Amino acid sequence: MPWVLWVPATLALALVVLPVVGLLMRTDLRRVPELIVSDAALTALRLSLETAAVSTLACIALGVPLAVVLARSTVRGIRVLRAVVLLPLVLPPVVGGLALLYLLGRKGFLGYLLGVTAGVQVPFTTAAVIIAQTFVAMPFLVVSLEGALRSGGDRYEQIASTLGARPWTVFRRVTLPLLLPALGSGAVLSFARALGEFGATITFAGSYEGVTRTLPLEVYVQAEADVDSAVALALLLIVVAVVVIAVARPRALEGTAR
Repeated sequence: MPWVLWVPATLALALVVLPVVGLLMRTDLRRVPELIVSDAALTALRLSLETAAVSTLACIALGVPLAVVLARSTVRGIRVLRAVVLLPLVLPPVVGGLALLYLLGRKGFLGYLLGVTAGVQVPFTTAAVIIAQTFVAMPFLVVSLEGALRSGGDRYEQIASTLGARPWTVFRRVTLPLLLPALGSGAVLSFARALGEFGATITFAGSYEGVTRTLPLEVYVQAEADVDSAVALALLLIVVAVVVIAVARPRALEGTAR
């Protein structure tokens, strides 16, 4: 490895690590246990973990078929469709929250339809949190899976087809097993992104304790009232995210997730 790469690599690492060090220097570590075990903090953490888990399952259920379609389909306009799917990666989360609000809110065409036909109101509920998290997190899964499908090629699928396997059998017996390592990695990234989601959530779901106030929103609320508590909760969120990525992602990449 060229030694010159260490210079930009060190700068990149410093850009990520030093802000966390700044948080640690600002924190009274002796008070951290007291600050992170408050009822509001534990409720927000539980809600974050539960909604992030559900949204990750939604990402898998919807993102796997979508990634296969994007990687294998030859229909016209697939590049435009791919750009639309990846739009949440570049949109400000607040814009995504507004888009969801004007789709599923009382004045949105789908929200109005749900309200009239089923009496269902989606915004400012826990379901809204899950939808917002899925909206911002699913592209991470789709990118991982589509990249794996494209880099791996379709040779094995073609061989299975020539041997008489039906498309569903090829997908189930060939495509899915090949996707498992990338699926694990993408799912972990989606979970971590959902866990840290803020902008779309506060815009579309609001900030109601025990209902929609996830841990990032609790950090925001505490920042206006108790900075020490906000910093402690921010560190808690960082620790949870690092544990998820560091423990789960390497196993997923090796295809040995347990």
